Amino acid sequence: MRKELLLLSAGAVFVLAACEAPEPPPEPVEEAPAEAVAADPSERLQFPFPVRVTEHRDGDDLVSAGLNVADLTGTAPAPADPEAPSAAELRRLAVHANWQGIGTLSPAAGLGGLLDGLPEVPGHEFHAFLTLPDASQPFRVALQLPDSFDADAACLVVSPASGSRGTYGAIAVAAPWAFERGCAVAYTDKAAGTDIFDFSDGTGTDLAGRRVESGEAELGLAFAPLEEPAATVGMRHAHSGDQPEADWGQHVLAAAAFGLDVIDSVLDAELDADSVRVLGFALSNGGNAVLRAAEIDDSGLLDAVVAVSPNITPLGQPALFDYASLAALYQPCLLADADFLDEVPMGQSPMDVMGQARCQSLAEAGLLDEPSPSAARDVLTEAGFDDAALSQSAVNIALDLWRSVLVTYASSYLQRGPFDMPCGFALEAAEATAAQRQAWWGSHSGIAPGNGIEIVDTMADGNDSTFAGLKCLRELVDGNGPESDSLHAALRATQASAVLPDIPVVVVHGRDDGLIPVAFSSRPYVTMARNNGARIAYWEVEQSQHFDALLAVPGFAGEYVPILPYGWQAMDHILAVLDDAAELGEDWHIQPQPPEPGEPLEIEHLGLE
Repeated sequence: MRKELLLLSAGAVFVLAACEAPEPPPEPVEEAPAEAVAADPSERLQFPFPVRVTEHRDGDDLVSAGLNVADLTGTAPAPADPEAPSAAELRRLAVHANWQGIGTLSPAAGLGGLLDGLPEVPGHEFHAFLTLPDASQPFRVALQLPDSFDADAACLVVSPASGSRGTYGAIAVAAPWAFERGCAVAYTDKAAGTDIFDFSDGTGTDLAGRRVESGEAELGLAFAPLEEPAATVGMRHAHSGDQPEADWGQHVLAAAAFGLDVIDSVLDAELDADSVRVLGFALSNGGNAVLRAAEIDDSGLLDAVVAVSPNITPLGQPALFDYASLAALYQPCLLADADFLDEVPMGQSPMDVMGQARCQSLAEAGLLDEPSPSAARDVLTEAGFDDAALSQSAVNIALDLWRSVLVTYASSYLQRGPFDMPCGFALEAAEATAAQRQAWWGSHSGIAPGNGIEIVDTMADGNDSTFAGLKCLRELVDGNGPESDSLHAALRATQASAVLPDIPVVVVHGRDDGLIPVAFSSRPYVTMARNNGARIAYWEVEQSQHFDALLAVPGFAGEYVPILPYGWQAMDHILAVLDDAAELGEDWHIQPQPPEPGEPLEIEHLGLE
């Protein structure tokens, strides 16, 4: 094993969530019989910090928590007592929420064609809190170790969550591929996640995701800011004060090291320093994290990386906050063009009325010469948005994506707490029910709004109520004062070097991605990495956008293909490269043919021949 990198090493860079490690090391936390701890893993673990171990079989499993396809595509599984869900019920909610949020089990995404269903994979899970040396709050790491783990061809897939999601935020990405090949999977929430602190009653979440009052969590809370009681909630990505995005690469290496240490501890197999393949594989923000982990991986922990639709910012390119704040202001104005609105997914009335109001607001603020969609398009085109990215404008506006991202990231970059967020924003849960609060860890996405948590915009006014707040957020980019200086310093800390070790890397991205456009992210990153000598290939997929979960929505079915199957194909290719059975190859411009609406996606539709 790679002992020089593991958490138990004398020179480890990762520290415990608690101030002091207990002596002797505590036994793993044992739950109710439904979550029984297997004797062998418990006896062999030798960590100097608490590790929660659970067993999953007999109606439960690692891939779907025992939920079948109908369950995963239906409504969330209700706990027996919604105001007091068990740890097992919270886990089931989390698995359900992340399958629905990231993947989609529909014919358009391959059900009935590529997939007949999901495998049932029994095994164990190992969860822990870790904290980086300069951080004030811990982050979560987890390992899923299947019974089918193949010690003779040992493989660990490390898959950080996409977006701001929790520990299981990459389960739909990594688990279907990894477990079929006998691999284990290590996860991390990247110090974002769904560990919401509720100031109304002073509760946070423990290692099992249950709500616990401050001071009463035996193993500590995942996130516990010190503020006064209020209707406000604290969300770790926005309010930890640590600016976690700058450290996403470190979180990935920590998760991989934790996973290797668990495997080393609980298995009888003789595993030497080079016998476990460690593969980074993740989507969106997770794709950023695995690439940046590779960039700082000086000790050779990672053997290969596949990054899908990565939110990556190479030097010289605008960061997501930069282009998102521009798009949030100007994209609504595009929807005032009735012809454009008819052509784009999710375009519908009364978006045209909203668009006209935004055009007028922009003109009155001196941000457009005239209140017209064509003038707004000129601004966006000059900034680098192309037609493919702009085709998703109605999606971004309908789902309130830009504002959700900006409010969270602005607070994170400026290291603000829940009560002093930039531009007068706040996150409140005054109307959240007790059942919603208890389920937050399992059901939330890690950003607002949703599940009873709302964005409070104190600048909201008039027919175009979000304009003033969004304009304020954009001024953080364009301004010259102390806040703008701090924002730009934070953005620089998240930039990627594109200097990679000598490992094979594949970047996969959808041509029609409207959230992370290829022109700002993957294309320039791959070019820069290749100029720096990287072994990297780029697969760009026509008729694919950012959200596989939308493929069953009218306007998407029959027009787009999912991006995840290309990630799985890239992982197969990476294995062949590592086995010297294939060359990494040239860049690949893939032209799929989506199936007709309602028809199952088949392999021939993907254009992979």
